[in-house]
Amino acid sequence: MNANCLSVFRKFFLIASFSVALTTIVVAQTTKSSKPLVVFVTGDHEYSGEETLPIIATELEKNYGMRAVVLKANPDHNSEKNIPGLEILREADLAVFYLRWRQLPQDQLDHIEAYLKTGKPVMGFRTTTHAFNYPKGDERIKWNAFGEFALNSPPGWGGKAGHTHYGHKSSTDVTVVPEQAKNPILTGVDPSFHVRSWLYRVLPDYPIKGSTWLLMGKAVDPDKEAIENPVAWTGTNSFGGKVFMTTLGHPEDFRLESFQRLIVNAIHWELGKKVPKTWKGKMDIQVPYRE
Repeated sequence: MNANCLSVFRKFFLIASFSVALTTIVVAQTTKSSKPLVVFVTGDHEYSGEETLPIIATELEKNYGMRAVVLKANPDHNSEKNIPGLEILREADLAVFYLRWRQLPQDQLDHIEAYLKTGKPVMGFRTTTHAFNYPKGDERIKWNAFGEFALNSPPGWGGKAGHTHYGHKSSTDVTVVPEQAKNPILTGVDPSFHVRSWLYRVLPDYPIKGSTWLLMGKAVDPDKEAIENPVAWTGTNSFGGKVFMTTLGHPEDFRLESFQRLIVNAIHWELGKKVPKTWKGKMDIQVPYRE
């Protein structure tokens, strides 16, 4: 082989090698990005969300082809003013919140607000109806209504909405709303089941008009006169994002297969994915409730 031929061969080899390498990079990036990212944002004093939701996150990665990140209040669940890592919301395809009475600094709120403004889907559990608790006069007080503008729920605890519950010693019988029996989110969910969560009152003004009620709750042994209330619903929030909200979320609720299926189904629905026809099996979630 003469020098010219050798030179041409080397150029061809380098171009071919570069093309293969570039293809490999593109394929790798495509494979990575094809898995949606679910970000769980936790911080509550009472319900151990920072322990139950990581088990859900692990299940999503192991059996349902997703990526998951769990953010926690720091240094512990009682730390109301710090949830590190919220910048990951820039990459999230779904944000799941389990919060209670936080007072995050503005720079951390900015990450949440930026996510909401994208119109991407949002999911919330129980005390996220009153996720924030800024005092009167604080410029961030609008965030006390997070439940309303993000999740179609009452705008915080008490207030004009009269958001309350029926006593810590009570529990709740849950039934599927008949008209929603074939809703994909309710695939594999028992028509009726019992949860430890004491019923939250959200009626008469919430969920926000236009929301779809999926499950109803009836208080068992309430401490005051009780009415049935929706305990899970879907809708569209004020930013145009899909919403799934449940006022359930006691750690003992997470032990129930129906509740586990509800969560996994709802995550798929939020992401625009088909609810899996095959259930991958009940998760072992044994997390204690904090008095």
